[in-house]
Amino acid sequence: MPQEPELLAQRRENMEALARLGVDLYPHEFARTHTVHELVSAFGARSRDQLESERIEATTSGRILAIRSFGKANFLVISDGRSRLQVYLRQDSLPARDFQVARLLDLGDFVGVSGHLFRTRTDEFTLWASSLTFLAKCLVPLPEKWHGLQDIEIRYRQRYLDLIVNPDSRRVFEARSATLAALRAFLDARGYLEVETPMMQVLAGGALARPFVTHHFALDMKLYLRIAPELYLKRLLVGGLERVYEINRNFRNEGISTQHNPEFTMLEFYQSYSNYLELMDMTEQMLSEVALKVTGGDEVPFGDHRLSFRPPYRRLSMRPAVCEEASRRLGRPVEERECRDLEAARALARALGVPIEPAMGPGKITAEVFEALWEPQLIQPTFVHDFPTEVSPLSKQRPDDPDTVERFELYAGGFELANAFSELNDPAEQRRRFEEQLRQREGGDEEAHQMDEDYVLALEHGMPPAGGEGVGVDRLVMLLTDSRSIRDVILFPLMRPRKE
Repeated sequence: MPQEPELLAQRRENMEALARLGVDLYPHEFARTHTVHELVSAFGARSRDQLESERIEATTSGRILAIRSFGKANFLVISDGRSRLQVYLRQDSLPARDFQVARLLDLGDFVGVSGHLFRTRTDEFTLWASSLTFLAKCLVPLPEKWHGLQDIEIRYRQRYLDLIVNPDSRRVFEARSATLAALRAFLDARGYLEVETPMMQVLAGGALARPFVTHHFALDMKLYLRIAPELYLKRLLVGGLERVYEINRNFRNEGISTQHNPEFTMLEFYQSYSNYLELMDMTEQMLSEVALKVTGGDEVPFGDHRLSFRPPYRRLSMRPAVCEEASRRLGRPVEERECRDLEAARALARALGVPIEPAMGPGKITAEVFEALWEPQLIQPTFVHDFPTEVSPLSKQRPDDPDTVERFELYAGGFELANAFSELNDPAEQRRRFEEQLRQREGGDEEAHQMDEDYVLALEHGMPPAGGEGVGVDRLVMLLTDSRSIRDVILFPLMRPRKE
């Protein structure tokens, strides 16, 4: 079998031979009547007799995935990425130069063909070519097993190879596009206005996360890639836009895992005169409709499970859920006060083996304990609601419990999918929360929120009661396509540099 250098040299020799024939190696265009997928979809089910009687003429193009030579005849398999079509090249049916071109083709080359459709003796749907046009040379051999590229590193680093040889990969990204379209359709139908807000911000706000920092030289100022669009979207509520949404990138300077990529896509939407309870109902309806449009049903496979997006979803209040699971694991009753008192919360975390930081208050400790105890087992869609105020600086407190905010997170597949709350619109309370976040920041919490005076000023102009939510689009696509890593649903995920 030829070695890699020989294969490369052979391909270049074939390209040079094509040039000697006067072939345009990289033509500017090619007019076709059908894509391969259109031909297969429209005519692929027709019988031999139907194709013979109708004699359907077509011009199409694609990448060569297979070549079989039989002296005076060749068979090619070409693909447009969605479907494949066999092409029959017969010496006495082609112009002389076209057949010479056919003998110089390599796997991976792009060609255009014209001819009529028929079925071979083995009943293979085929195009009998009357002309062949060379369109582009593949100078580097495709992976040997073009029907399946298994090397994960290559799939992520060279996504174009993954798309060429793995049809399932293309289907994932088609599903991603369908998911975005379905989310937009759902919100547009309910009177939401799609907007765009700054991705470079003077302050990194709207979430508790470490930002990426850059510098604007002309203005000599530090800027942050946004960690969330939230504070700008809520400024629009102040301005009278009652229902707004944005689908765009967020950036968080955090680790990379099967669920995290530093650059990711979020849907955030805000609705005036609403609250977190109304958003729970709306979220159930939205996800069930999106699942139906993207997958054809409201149940989807995910690993060893079948996830049901059919409403209603399970609902858990955070502190009672912590007490329930901690009681089961420790073999003693755990009371809710142990989630509210600092020393008791620290003792509970130690007893459960949950690592915590010295600067954490009881609310942050409770949230850490919840994630450790519950997150892996929340496979079916589940709302976790009523969070400690300490971990929710932008949420409205419950009227009957100032230590608790009206917030929920939606979990599915064992990870967080969405985060929502009744929006805090009291400027004095918002300032107090920002000041508390500054104290946490001074205590070493790099993810604590910064003071945003301009946002407080916006609230002082009056913001109506509202509910807002963020949905992780990448994670939603993971669930809808049975993908176990976020890198499988992002075309070009961030990768470590290759080691030389």
